[in-house]
Amino acid sequence: MSENRTVRVNGREYDWPHAPLVVVCVDGSEPGGVGADGDGYIERAIEAGAMPFLARVRESGTFVTADCVVPSFTNPNNLSIVTGRPPAVHGICGNFYYDSAADTEVMMNDPALLRAPTIFRAFQDAGATVAIVTAKDKLRRLLGNGLVLGEGRAVCFSSEKADQVTLDENGIEGIVERIGMPVPDVYSAELSEFAFAAGVELMKTMRPDLMYLSTTDYIQHKHAPGTPVANAFYAMMDRYLGELDELGAIVALTADHGMKAKSGDDGEPNVIYLEPLVENLGVDGARVILPITDPYVVHHGALGGFATIYLPEGADVAAVARAIGDHDGIELVLDKAAACERFELPGDRIGDIVVVSRTHHVLGSAPDKHDLSGLTEPLRSHGGLSEQRVPFVVNRRSTHVGDALRNFDIFHHALNHLEAA
Repeated sequence: MSENRTVRVNGREYDWPHAPLVVVCVDGSEPGGVGADGDGYIERAIEAGAMPFLARVRESGTFVTADCVVPSFTNPNNLSIVTGRPPAVHGICGNFYYDSAADTEVMMNDPALLRAPTIFRAFQDAGATVAIVTAKDKLRRLLGNGLVLGEGRAVCFSSEKADQVTLDENGIEGIVERIGMPVPDVYSAELSEFAFAAGVELMKTMRPDLMYLSTTDYIQHKHAPGTPVANAFYAMMDRYLGELDELGAIVALTADHGMKAKSGDDGEPNVIYLEPLVENLGVDGARVILPITDPYVVHHGALGGFATIYLPEGADVAAVARAIGDHDGIELVLDKAAACERFELPGDRIGDIVVVSRTHHVLGSAPDKHDLSGLTEPLRSHGGLSEQRVPFVVNRRSTHVGDALRNFDIFHHALNHLEAA
């Protein structure tokens, strides 16, 4: 395949990779210099001597930050990264949404909800080989949508269900035996390590043109930057990234969102429960949707910084928005039209009002709807504007770093804007 060939998808053109490209989405990787919680995970780990590879990249490659999609949650950002476009184009606006036509609340993990092709599919159609490994299985079918699977063409699987992979469903078999790691618990650092180990194995054996590795933010929800557990996690990641670099890959790293402390001095979460707040305004029958909700809520209790509210017919949207906006801990309240314009969201999957909390607050529906028994440490979470800044790192020097980088520019940047090796 000629390296001068370009691939066009979702209105953007991507140059053909001149070396295998590995894009890594480090779930919840708060960067340095963007909040009151101190420096970021990577920066603190570098300072501790735990990330020698990324320390070198900081000096000789591209090491900047970018904005993620708001709501700053996993599904909308992973799909933005792999389509190169915001949720208004690809349709995935949360981990979870309310289908008003069917009057049902839906997990956003069905490929039928995706409204745009992925970069992977476009490149495979042009002859590229693709490998996708995600820590949690919830993303797998979305990321692999439209791919023709088979180890000579594409593989797509999760760490969570690595012992269940088949040629028909995942394009590969026997990955657990090949890596030599047992399938990790879903609430563990090892779930992400398995994805990295699989990435190195596939780079050695398959050597795909494009690879995507997506981790879990279990560690970031529980441990702040610079803590021993966080540094150990990032040291693990650095070792695998270094191996991929030594194998000749272009390694590009970003995140789906940052992560901030959301508890008070007493260790209790700073929660604003929206259902009783709306009811106290005399509005009955409102529905609060928390798009952070997914099957893995133990470490955050379904509490995040972004919510959308569906109001009953006849409710005064502007009056409700003003009243909620006056509440302590609320950063922003927008009606549907304003929210969709500002955050580039699909209007048919957003409620009448969008609510965003301040840096150290989270939003809930009602106290009896959240099980917080799994929160064994002070809550750390994400979802709002305060978690929008993320790392944007490539192991090659950039020819162009603009002022308005988004995390979903990472493929375009790594394929189109790097100095020759």
